[in-house]
Amino acid sequence: MDSVVIVKYEGDVGKALEEGIKLLGGFGVLKSPFIIKPNICADVVKTGFAVTDVKLVEALINLVLKEDGNLSIKIVESDSESKFADEAFEKFGYKGLEGKMRKSGFDVSLVNLSHSPTIPVKLDGLYFKNPELPDLITGSKYFVSIAVAKTHYLTFVTGTLKNLFGLLPRKDQSFYHANINEVIVDLNRLVRPDLCIVDARVGLEGWEGPKTRQLNTFILGRKPVSVDATMARVMGFKPEKIRHVVDAEKHGLGSLNPKILGKSLKSTIVKFSPSSHLSPTALVN
Repeated sequence: MDSVVIVKYEGDVGKALEEGIKLLGGFGVLKSPFIIKPNICADVVKTGFAVTDVKLVEALINLVLKEDGNLSIKIVESDSESKFADEAFEKFGYKGLEGKMRKSGFDVSLVNLSHSPTIPVKLDGLYFKNPELPDLITGSKYFVSIAVAKTHYLTFVTGTLKNLFGLLPRKDQSFYHANINEVIVDLNRLVRPDLCIVDARVGLEGWEGPKTRQLNTFILGRKPVSVDATMARVMGFKPEKIRHVVDAEKHGLGSLNPKILGKSLKSTIVKFSPSSHLSPTALVN
């Protein structure tokens, strides 16, 4: 059975992350490129919690470099209607992290996938049929999806599965909104994350708020469905009702009922309210 780790945050991001990775049994087989996809959804955020904390990404990089200091690490994001990735990298401290790591002699770089070469990919997906996607994400790699616990009007919740929507290189990503559930499943089938992390220290009602919920929790696992199903339960929701999570389970991307390690699920639940503008396509009938 697939396992998911719940770790309580007690003031030290690195310590919580290290505990979670250890309970998970380590990173597994590392390889270059080691790709990190944070959730950088916009360049203006009202609450300060909508974007993946650069300190969490730095803590992850420090942990993985202890295992293999020769890894080539890429932090990736695309332009979207709410941001230019390069400006967001600068604003949220990712540019500074890149410079700091490179000054220390490590191969860490930022990649704007909207400016990256694309190649045709063989995929008979729910939505995509042999799409052209950035070549960096389609080959051999170790891939980490780092999300923030949030509700979303199109997908009910946004976690590690939805985070891969940001891999799409076109800026007008709303082009895909009518088929967002199918697109999310296809991207996760193609990329197959090796590690999934939800920063649930502070969760949001809405993709950028405005309401925040204090959870003081990290959720980690190897399968995105397992992690997002656990995140949904921590937020007081039923993952069996969330369309993209259910559809992704059918394609071998994890379990709706994984084994929980670390803190108990019951001890971490903080009930969220779903989006008041929730799309009917977000729910399973």
